[in-house]
Amino acid sequence: MTQQRSPKRERIENVIRTYFDGCNEANIEKILSCFVPDARHYFPRGAPQGPFLGARVIAEGWKRAVETWGSYWTIDVLPIDEGRNEAAMEWTHFKTRTGLMLRGAELYSLNEEGLITEIRAYYASPTSNPPVNHELGAFDYAARGYPLEVSPGYLKNRN
Repeated sequence: MTQQRSPKRERIENVIRTYFDGCNEANIEKILSCFVPDARHYFPRGAPQGPFLGARVIAEGWKRAVETWGSYWTIDVLPIDEGRNEAAMEWTHFKTRTGLMLRGAELYSLNEEGLITEIRAYYASPTSNPPVNHELGAFDYAARGYPLEVSPGYLKNRN
């Protein structure tokens, strides 16, 4: 029995797949068609490119990656939460000119029209020496209501 997929779910999946196709083709116009103009793409703290702020910066950044490293991306897993206009994805980024790959996951937020407003990328990464917090650079965790420390109740119950 085939499960019927909603039009909203189809729209979310199509825009993300179109975005990845545009990245792999280094097609700026195709990438731009997937985003609101002021979209943001966050990366782990310390990533050399910093955050991409704006759809054009996102598109130009991935075009440059294709030209520089021979970048090619795959969508490995793509669960979608259509009620929240969000998706999560595991991907692989092949850097064909260096023979390296990067694996990671991203969280996507979309507006009601189905355009991407924000991407938060997380990389599979080893621990660092010296140890550091692994967070997105320039992402305002406090303003979004993320916890910044362990709950005092948790610590109290542990002792």
